[in-house]
Parts: sequence; C-alpha cells; structure tokens
Amino acid sequence: MKAISKLKGMKPPLRYVADPSPLVNEFANFCHQWDLHRAMRAMDAMERHGVFADAITYSELIKCCSARGAVQEGKRVHEHIFCKGYEPKMFVVNTLLNMYVKFNLLEEAEDLFDEMPERNVVSWTTMISAYSNKLNDKALKCLILMFREGVRPNMFTYSSVLRACDGLPNLRQLHCGIIKTGLESDVFVRSALIDVYSKWSDLDNALGVFDEMPTRDLVNSDGNEALNLFKRMKRAGFLADQATLTSVLRACTGLALLELGRQVHVHVLKFDQDLILNNALIDMYCKCGSLEDANSAFSRMVEKDVISWSTMVAGLAQNGYSRQALELFESMKESGSRPNYITVLGVLFACSHAGLVEKGWYYFRSMKKLFGVDPGREHYGCLIDLLGRAGRLDEAVKLIHEMECEPDSVTWRTLLGACRVHRNVDLAIYAAKKIIELEPKDAGTYILLSNIYANTQRWEDVAEVRKTMTNRGIRKTPGCSWIEVDKQIHVFILGDTSHPKIEEIVQRLNDLIERVMGVGYVPDTNFVLQDLEGEQKEDSLRYHSEKLAIMFGLMNLSREKTVRIRKNLRICGDCHVFAKVVSRMEHRSIVIRDPIRYHHFQDGVCSCGDYW
Repeated sequence: MKAISKLKGMKPPLRYVADPSPLVNEFANFCHQWDLHRAMRAMDAMERHGVFADAITYSELIKCCSARGAVQEGKRVHEHIFCKGYEPKMFVVNTLLNMYVKFNLLEEAEDLFDEMPERNVVSWTTMISAYSNKLNDKALKCLILMFREGVRPNMFTYSSVLRACDGLPNLRQLHCGIIKTGLESDVFVRSALIDVYSKWSDLDNALGVFDEMPTRDLVNSDGNEALNLFKRMKRAGFLADQATLTSVLRACTGLALLELGRQVHVHVLKFDQDLILNNALIDMYCKCGSLEDANSAFSRMVEKDVISWSTMVAGLAQNGYSRQALELFESMKESGSRPNYITVLGVLFACSHAGLVEKGWYYFRSMKKLFGVDPGREHYGCLIDLLGRAGRLDEAVKLIHEMECEPDSVTWRTLLGACRVHRNVDLAIYAAKKIIELEPKDAGTYILLSNIYANTQRWEDVAEVRKTMTNRGIRKTPGCSWIEVDKQIHVFILGDTSHPKIEEIVQRLNDLIERVMGVGYVPDTNFVLQDLEGEQKEDSLRYHSEKLAIMFGLMNLSREKTVRIRKNLRICGDCHVFAKVVSRMEHRSIVIRDPIRYHHFQDGVCSCGDYW
C-alpha cells in the first residue's frame, strides 16, 4: 500500500451539485432499473454536457456492474465519477472499492484505496476482507495502518482479519485488541474466535470463549441475529454482497439452522444465477438434512460446475439416499463434468450405505485411472467403512495396513465401529488401543474399551483403564445438542439445568420414556461405564442432550414439521434406539446430525441402517 502522507497536502476538488436536467433524470431511471446498456449511454452523454447525478444513483449503477460481472463498465463508471474535478461521496467510493474486490482486481482496489483523501471503517474493512482470503500478511498490516490513521475497527473488521491469522501469536494479539475495543461480546466476533482457535488446535481458548457466551449459546439466544446482521451492515455502509451471504450461509450450515438458511435464501434470489451462492445453498440444505430443498435449488441452477454436482452427490449419500446419489453421479458424467476428490468420496460413501462392496472396490481401485484422483485418507476410510458394514473385517484391517498415508484416529474409529456391530472383541481392543495412542485424551474410547473388558469379565483390565483415566485427568466431553425453534436456538448440555423450561422438559421426557418402554424400548447401557449399578446406568442415559432436544422439539413444533437436531458428539446407541422408537410411536420425522453421520428417523427406521 502506498504512503498515506502524500494525501495530506491534497486540496479538496470542486464539488458539483446534481443537475436536475431531463438527461440526469433519465440516467437515474436507467440505473435504478439496472438497465446497464442504456445507463452507460446516458452517462456518456452526461459527461459530454458536464453534468453529474446524485451519489445514490451512482451507487446503484456500481452495484449493477458488480452483480452483472461487468468489469469494463465498472471501470468506466470509476473514470466518470472522478472526471472534471467531481468529488464522489465516500460511500460511493466504498461501493466502487467493493466492486473491484468482488472482481478480484486487487491492484485496482489498492490504487483506488490509496487515492482516497479520507477513509472510514468501511473502506479499511473492505480491503482487510479482500486480503484475508489469500494475502494474510497484508490483512494484518492493513489493520495496523488502520489503527495508525485513527480509524476504530468494528465487528466486521475483526471477523474478517481473524481469518488471516497465520498462527497463535497473532491470534492472541488480535484477541487482546478485540477485548480493548470492547467487541469481545459481539456474537460474530466470538464465533470467529472459536473457529480460529479450533483451527489452530487451541481448544482451551476456544472453549474459554464459548463458556463466556451468554447462556453458553452457540450463536446467540436469538437465532434471528444473523438476519439482523444484514440490517446492521447496511446501516454501516456495507453491501449484503456475495461474500457476506456466503458467510452467513456457512454459519447456518455449521449449526444446522435450516429456517434461518431459508430466510437467507430470499436474499440470495436477488443475485439471480450466482454459482458460488447457489453452491453454498445446496451445501447448506444438504447439511441441514433437507434434501427436498437441496434438490429444488440444484434443479433450478442454470449453470452447474463440479462443486455443484459433487455437493449434491455427497449430500445425498451422507443423508442415506445412496441410489439417488449414484444415479446423479451417472448424470454428472453424462454432462461432461469431470468428477473430483469430493465427488469420488460421495460415491464411495453411497456404495458403503447401499452395501455395494464390489462397486465400491471398483471405484476405489480405478479412481486414479478414470478421474485422475489419487486415493486420500477419506477414500480409504469410506472403503474401510464399506468392508466393515459387510462384516469383512480382515479385509478392512489389511487395507489399513496397505494405506499409502498414515491411518489417523478416524480410520481406527471406523474399524472400531465395525467391530462393535459384529462383536469382534479382540479386533475392537486392538483398534481402541490404536485410537488411544493417537488421541490419549479421547474419553469415549476409554469408556468403550473399559466396557469391552467388562463384558468379557476382564476385571483387571477394566481397573487398569479406569486408573489410566484417573491419572491422566480424562473426563468425557459433555454432550451438547441444539435445536432451532421459532428462529431461536435452544441448547441442551448434559447436566446443565439453565434452560428456562428444563423442569417441564424433564417431566415430559420422563413420561415419554415410560410410554416408549411400554412398547419395547430398553435402555442400552453399553455406552456407560459398566461398573455402575443397573438403575444408575439407566439414569445416566435418561437425560442425554439429544433426548432433551427431541422432547423440546416435540413440545414446540407442529406435527408436520421435522425435529432437526445438531449434536457435538457421536450419537450414542441408546439415544439412537430411543429416536427410532419415538419416530414410530409419535408419527414424527426426526433428523439428528452428529460429526459422523446424518440420521433420518422415520416410522421406526433410521437412514443409517443402524450402522454408524
């Protein structure tokens, strides 16, 4: 960025008053109608006559150029609003700056930014946001220059610059700066902090930020906050552009906020056929478990790229629609779009869910030759999952040892899940020990290993596992589930009684458990420590976070609405059985998304086929 000092001695240019002539009025009408061709012709005529329009009209024209991808027209508008000494208002220049950033013309954006005699928080944040995508050093330097010029960063500035952190030292300095400016309580700054601390594996600080949030909510007690962000941004001079909408859609995706995502969809429609936004939409709908909405958005897309096809193939497969995923894969190949790493992953996932062992092997062995994709750890994991589902555990172990990349804890957990289903105790112990070697503080694996030993009467081994857990200070991460009801996110944590309706929820849940036990539900105590007494085991399962969330959904959502829940940990076997029975008995559709699978419960059946 060029030196700021050169701007200090500049004399303010002459200011022009908007001319009310018919030519200017005609130009304004074309701009507000987004009639780009006629607006440009009218602008040329105005320039010849030495007259100018008002700032709002120019802002509309620039936004039209941005939306249409009209680079040359945008540059011509830039030239016009600075000709003959005309001084455009700052918000118009900021709109122009945003246009160049959207076109990925960073040099033009930098030149314009350097020529601005005054710059406000919008100007600086626009540049920081542009740099945060690839040029991390520049983003951080830009923030320093912003401070030096006396401009105070806001929540949008910090949300952008946090993405540019290239390590924990910079992140901690930024966190201190956020606290000094009093923005640590802003919901989007907090969410960005949690994401970046997690990215750099500083889970203590990530949890610290999480624990400080009001009601320990994951976004805010008001799920409508993300939509309010649009209003706040517009008041601050920001445009609800593609990048903003994409970011909000990703937030909806991560937290499975379907209703909020549908409201954001309304804003997306204003951008017509924007490929990036449409891809983000189908990803959001797939990951919220609403395949009807995803299919609808996908079908309406005029232009589809490999990301569009891959997102839809993977989404169908992950939600248990294996046949449709494989059919769509065939359509993708017929369209001429070349499958990529994610596409093949979705295909293998579909083969696994459908039990198509030979087809899965075929795609795995030929993916390099057919599509030019080298098998990655995730592809191996899908094939191991496929073999495990089919009970071919020896082949799964052989494949792990033949992997070209080092197997990680996820790989071994996949094998462990297969061993649990097929009751292969010795191999389960082997897989559990491998997981503990890689993740020595994974409480869930210790508990599962302890229970395997207890079920086979190996009490000395049980005692050794419990001693190791005590010595290492290992405690199970509390389960956390959340559900969106009436634009609000309600969070339930095992052992937490802070929800205002917790007493009514617990009472109604107890009644529901009694009723489902009457139709055959028996609590599955394999997922709690086996040295508890029988009633203690059942009590420790009774108030799992997903059960509380299910009950709250049943209480507050009409019968035709799906109960959609997001969970931070893998759903336990008991809650899985409970959800199946409740879906049948209450005639309700329940969707639970955990880090491993998407579970669609309907009429007593789960889309995962009881294998996860």
